[in-house]
Amino acid sequence: MATISMTWTTLPSPTSSRLPRVNRYPGMAFASLNKEVTSLGVQVTEGLGNLPKVILKSDHGSEAELYLFGGCVTSWKVASKDLLFVRPDAVFNGQKPISGGIPHCFPQFGPGPIQQHGFGRNMNWSIINSENVEGNPVITLELKDGPYSRSMWDFGFQALYKVALDKKSLSTELVITNTDKKAFSFTTALHTYFSASVAGASVKGLKGCKTLNKGPDPKNPVDGTEERDVVTFPGFVDCVYLEAPNELYLDNGLGDIISVKNTNWSDAVLWNPHLTMEACYKDFVCVENAKIGDVQLEPQQSWTATQKLSIA
Repeated sequence: MATISMTWTTLPSPTSSRLPRVNRYPGMAFASLNKEVTSLGVQVTEGLGNLPKVILKSDHGSEAELYLFGGCVTSWKVASKDLLFVRPDAVFNGQKPISGGIPHCFPQFGPGPIQQHGFGRNMNWSIINSENVEGNPVITLELKDGPYSRSMWDFGFQALYKVALDKKSLSTELVITNTDKKAFSFTTALHTYFSASVAGASVKGLKGCKTLNKGPDPKNPVDGTEERDVVTFPGFVDCVYLEAPNELYLDNGLGDIISVKNTNWSDAVLWNPHLTMEACYKDFVCVENAKIGDVQLEPQQSWTATQKLSIA
């Protein structure tokens, strides 16, 4: 196992009338380190909108990409087929969250006292470590509080996000630590967009779960129980599954069965916007690991959750 010793330079941060200049992009010196990093299957380069992007390549042929803005994984390819989806209306300008891939919802999932889905998806994460394990790249990102986050959520925190690519899997580990002197609570989710043919897509493993169905009225979810062995996407779908199993199976309707396995993500969410997003709703479904109920952390306490996406 080889470990990179990182040397950081500062890249210019995008300007925005909506977002302040939060922590600038701690990136690598492209010219001096790209060759070394690439040899380990990790390359930092410029992505869309000149945003820093990390390319992960496994010796076994799989690839992934993630942006430091939002700590967002935007691509996961197995046998050159991208299993994730980025919406055609996604913008890469540092002003809005990236719509697609695996965005973070932190420290709030959905609507609430702060902005929709929190601020984790529209702040710049930093690379703090990278390694190669038996030909598979692993990278760890960090997000910490700053003036922007404290303007809406006045707590000290550290979020560590480890992303590991294997031949047929993409694994993540999220660790949230309370670095403040007072307790706080949060909710969170990984809002994963999968490439799919919505007419043929389905999810197994949810039968018997308690549900909060937001389809009829997002502001007044309807309590229920999932009775179906196979859940499909016949129209607008926005449903929370409480205390979901730690492994679900997505048939993406494109010939792939994807295992969505987790630890400590207690809940699941299925979402497809149907005609409210007519340009692309037929091409993706969201199967999200979530923590709907508040996680309470005392000072110096941590919470950890893992996700492993794998294909047969």
